[in-house]
Amino acid sequence: MASCSLFRRSKSCFIDFQYDPKNDRAGDVRNILLVVATLIAAVTFQAGVNPPGGVWQDTKDGHEAGTAIYASREADFYVFLICNTVALSTSVLVIIFLTYNFPFHLEVLIATASMLATYASAIFAVTPADYSFRFRFILIAAALPFVLRVLIYIVKCIANQGKENLCDTCKAQKKSGNSEDNCRKCGSEIPKSKGANNA
Repeated sequence: MASCSLFRRSKSCFIDFQYDPKNDRAGDVRNILLVVATLIAAVTFQAGVNPPGGVWQDTKDGHEAGTAIYASREADFYVFLICNTVALSTSVLVIIFLTYNFPFHLEVLIATASMLATYASAIFAVTPADYSFRFRFILIAAALPFVLRVLIYIVKCIANQGKENLCDTCKAQKKSGNSEDNCRKCGSEIPKSKGANNA
């Protein structure tokens, strides 16, 4: 019985820190997401440039100087490269989306694209030559978050085709003829209904 009450207490902690669209402002949420995405990008970039265990300092016993020591465990290193690349690529995608239409957005795009190119160059440099045939999977891992986001967008467009593109609040305001508020989804003012104009 005591374990149940402990579980309930810990569960309420999670509820307290969850995103609440009624109380959390969009600007604050965006700033938090930018900080988290930037932290993930920094950590994953550093892990790719400087792999765990470091690099071989000299060429002997079948190892080349400058290649990752961790690469001697092929399966583990390959999983590390793919997961690290997916994490970096996803965080870059979040950064790009959250800074859309901001001043210097083009510069942010150039910087993030350059960072991805630098990351790719670094992992090519520290990975042994016999891994070269597997790099196509790492490139697929880098493209995966972008492809998934495009697919989600396409599915949402198909699902919303022919439907009114309003949030629940906006629909209710449109029915009642209230034009004082803007739609939370699209940000535009809700038009007055014909009944409200006649009144």
